[in-house]
Amino acid sequence: MSEPRRLARRMRPARHIRRIALAMAVGLVLTWSGGFAWFVHRASIACAAPATADGIVALTGGSGRIETALQLLAERHARVALLSGIGRGVELGELARRAGVDASPLAGRVTLGRQATSTRGNAAETLSWARENRIRSLIVVTAGYHMPRALLEMARAMPEIVLYPATVAPPEMNGPGGIRDAGMLRLMAEEYTKWLAASLGLSAYEPLHAMPGRTAHTSMTG
Repeated sequence: MSEPRRLARRMRPARHIRRIALAMAVGLVLTWSGGFAWFVHRASIACAAPATADGIVALTGGSGRIETALQLLAERHARVALLSGIGRGVELGELARRAGVDASPLAGRVTLGRQATSTRGNAAETLSWARENRIRSLIVVTAGYHMPRALLEMARAMPEIVLYPATVAPPEMNGPGGIRDAGMLRLMAEEYTKWLAASLGLSAYEPLHAMPGRTAHTSMTG
């Protein structure tokens, strides 16, 4: 056998492996893209709060979430509310003013959760509060793009509690580009990747609470 033929035979396995690797990469990209399209569609669907539930939880990290939760509580959609992930130094009076509601009737009905630093931490904080308040049904207030991951972690932590999503549209979705805005799509892609990781159980490695010397805050992504 000539040298060129021997060389060609040696190269065949390598070419075959490259074709398989390319096909797998294309398949992964198509699968991710298809899932992302579904995720964007789901995240853009507005979900209104039910007439009543036992409690309300707002997962801080984006504009409008706390305000929506306090407004729902003032309208008596639930008897108590938890604002999970609130920064130290932030008090109910200031939050109520932002929401345009009177803080006085809500004072004994609102808990400011200051420990959670992640969505999984929100779920753990909510579980403890829900047990103390005998919660059987819960309105979950967060952004539409964050809702799939929030419901996943909440349902995982509290399978016995009925969850009702109440979505809040971020300001970017109301802009000229809407959901097609480049920044909004980038945020959606990041959140979709986080949701995939949480679905695979990788969020178990996230911290539940703030480390000593650090505080929870109200501006974290998600």
